[in-house]
Amino acid sequence: MPNSSGHPLILTLDMHGAPHRWVTWQHACFYYAKNLVAWVAGDHSFTYLGGTCRDTGERSSITVDSIIAIRGKTLAARHRSAVPPLNNRELFHRDRHTCAYCGHEYSFIRLTRDHILPVSQGGRDLWMNVVTACRHCNQRKSGRTPEQAGMELLYAPYVPNKAEFLILSNRNILADQMDFLAASISPDRMDRFKALRA
Repeated sequence: MPNSSGHPLILTLDMHGAPHRWVTWQHACFYYAKNLVAWVAGDHSFTYLGGTCRDTGERSSITVDSIIAIRGKTLAARHRSAVPPLNNRELFHRDRHTCAYCGHEYSFIRLTRDHILPVSQGGRDLWMNVVTACRHCNQRKSGRTPEQAGMELLYAPYVPNKAEFLILSNRNILADQMDFLAASISPDRMDRFKALRA
């Protein structure tokens, strides 16, 4: 999730500490103002100034922590899924913008979603059945499996967990946020993310 304002995104958690999503500082201020922040974590905090009170002359402010847990039913059930939604942006991030067949890295516009077992043969649009492919390789493979097309699959697909999804969707993660999310990722997968973010 890009943040063009230059302010870091805030990591929200559910009451049990499970990662939920990134929110802007404005959205985080709303949680604080509505007393929906149950507890905080992390090493960073940011103070945002509001308006000046006509009666007292004092300026309002809210201090927002880099990691906040939200109380109650604020987190919609559709956002609590442990499996992130499948879309091309996150798929290409998962696969490091690398074609699963030729092994070359490409920009977003030169990539496609390839179904390992094609939809025409009963394949489904699931994390475990899709890989990133350049347009040339996808056209060459056509409606065939890699075996039928005589093309080697260079890496295996996997389902990213919510923490991985959050890492993939924010290129400007603060160190404390990364440490928190990394605790939910196996060491071998964490090596992939370190390489991705290098």
